[in-house]
Amino acid sequence: MEATRSSLAVRPFLLTAGRVAGAGFAAGGGTGGPLPLETQVVSTSQGLSALERLTFEHHAIVDACRVPQSLAELAARLRLHLNVVRVIADDLRSAGQLTVYVPQASTAQDVSVLRRVIDGLRAVPDSRGLPRDNRPA
Repeated sequence: MEATRSSLAVRPFLLTAGRVAGAGFAAGGGTGGPLPLETQVVSTSQGLSALERLTFEHHAIVDACRVPQSLAELAARLRLHLNVVRVIADDLRSAGQLTVYVPQASTAQDVSVLRRVIDGLRAVPDSRGLPRDNRPA
């Protein structure tokens, strides 16, 4: 986990080369915008076999996605900016290294799903790497 902390010193736009959308969106294969934060991602066998050839953040995301999880959970777990995870996940989907499950709109309105997403977002550290306050605003 120590290696993940070093990414906090790198500006998010450097990790995505200034892009705010992944390769799938840019190539017309995206979902019509950034992946929703409740999108579930899981590694493919192709992604797992390519782990040793992936750059640091790509490797961390594919490795962490051996178990399905949402983009919000992944960002919190890896301590990466949510938009960085969105862009890289879309890139990895385009490369066939991640499978992405975008939830239906009705699922996104489910209160239990929204509660889990809110809890995941609260787990994301602030810009100083400190835990956020868990009290409702």
